[in-house]
Amino acid sequence: MRAVDAVMECLKAEGVKHVFGIPGGANLPTYDALYDAGLRHVQCRHEQGAGHAAEGYAKASGQVGVALATSGPGATNLVTAIADAMMDSVPTVFITGQVRTDLLGTDGFQEADVTGITMPIVKHSIMIQDPLEIPGAIHEAFHIARTGRPGPVLVDIPQDLSRADIPYEPVDSVRLPGYQPTKEGNTKQIRLAAKALANARRPVIYAGGGVVNADASPELVALAVSDRFPVTCTLMGLGCFPAPHDQWLGMLGMHGTRCANYAMDEADLICCVGARFDDRITGKLSEFAPRAKFIHIDVDPAEISKNVPAHIPIVGDAKQILPKLTAEYRALETDSARLDGWWERIRGWQEKHPLGYEDSEGSEIKPQYMIEALYEATGGDAIVTSDVGQHQMWTAQYFHFDAPRKWINSGGLGTMGFGLPSAMGAKVAMPDEQVVCVAGDGSIIMNVQELATCVTENIAVKVFIMNNGYLGMVRQWQELFWDGRYSAVDMGSSPDWVKLAEAFGATGLRVDDKAQLPGVMKQVLEAEGPVVCDVRVTPEENCYPMIPAGQAARDMVG
Repeated sequence: MRAVDAVMECLKAEGVKHVFGIPGGANLPTYDALYDAGLRHVQCRHEQGAGHAAEGYAKASGQVGVALATSGPGATNLVTAIADAMMDSVPTVFITGQVRTDLLGTDGFQEADVTGITMPIVKHSIMIQDPLEIPGAIHEAFHIARTGRPGPVLVDIPQDLSRADIPYEPVDSVRLPGYQPTKEGNTKQIRLAAKALANARRPVIYAGGGVVNADASPELVALAVSDRFPVTCTLMGLGCFPAPHDQWLGMLGMHGTRCANYAMDEADLICCVGARFDDRITGKLSEFAPRAKFIHIDVDPAEISKNVPAHIPIVGDAKQILPKLTAEYRALETDSARLDGWWERIRGWQEKHPLGYEDSEGSEIKPQYMIEALYEATGGDAIVTSDVGQHQMWTAQYFHFDAPRKWINSGGLGTMGFGLPSAMGAKVAMPDEQVVCVAGDGSIIMNVQELATCVTENIAVKVFIMNNGYLGMVRQWQELFWDGRYSAVDMGSSPDWVKLAEAFGATGLRVDDKAQLPGVMKQVLEAEGPVVCDVRVTPEENCYPMIPAGQAARDMVG
């Protein structure tokens, strides 16, 4: 069969049912094979949108997301999504077309060295040089993308090789001798970690997106309740420990709760699971958790002691390690009363520094109230995606996620324009779930073209634009740290979001009265098809609390 038909057989063998992409000259053979392959292809309007949709699909379902693009600008338009998937450990496979092999290196029409361009931002890349390599390469790509620390894999296929006839034999297994991720965790280290937890007087469990990726949320909860261990999560980890739980401290980091950050600052032991001590969490690294010893559980050995030296490193899969750690801890029969003083301190912070804001007296909609109203309207039962900025932080603070894979956003790369296409991908993956995108007026316009995809493909996402007329987070920093010199942050009055939504064929609504907001939100959620709701909020509200960049957790402001 043609090599591209073999690609389709490989995708089906990997369980792929949906792909996102845009055709072009170099990947026309791939699209010809798609014609009768039996896969659902979602025709996006921009390759970046296709890439983020594949990410949203992967984050919502736990399956590998797939995006297709042609050579040259098609491939380079994927770069931001690939980098985003790398930073957030998203299992994705990107299949790009390439110019014919006889044109490689000649600056041929739509030629770009996509493997070279993406080298620093992929987990692995494969440039096909012989059509016989193609079936094996596709299966290797999926294996690498989903195992160990997940991530993006790129397969670049020259057009002439994709059209070649090859003998196709199904690939039963993938064996890569140089790639054997550690899963089990070292038993001795796990025992040391259990003893350290038993001896700790001020412990904190600090969980990240790795717990979500490992589907280890139940195992994390089991460890936490094996004693009264306080738990905090990163932005990417929200939902892996239920927010309503009595042992929940809230999110930590730059816009986390004072309680979570103060607890980290005073802890004598921090058990980090599936997180990487990035700068949004640690603030000033030299002053981060100065009294603490660190247990670091991570599937990626490169993350251990990268930023913060680990006293007890454990490399492996959280889903396999956490039950062992819980069992070892329970076997020690510790006295829970040792944590009484610590919980008294924590409860004091929670009472003194709850998350809160000064609500408006009139009809003005405060952005925090918008998220509270959305939480009420959905009953907390929705997949929520976001763009990047103030609205993202307010959603993280005020939408109380109680399950994993319900919160989808761009954490490491911080990509504006991520929210709408990722919501689209999440809805394709989970068609029976309510999928909501909380967007900023500065972010949504960066990939607003995907509304056309939602309409033509009947992908019923509900978009709530937190419209403050600014690039809000940039404006906040300019106010606080640049003497209020507002430079290039005013978004003006364009576009009219209701008219724009209607131009795409979606439903458009606007609300600027607090009293009307809950009713309008219910109306949006119950409507058929994609809806855009323009919510006019307080223009210059700041997102607090916050740790100023490069400062310590104890120096939180707001």
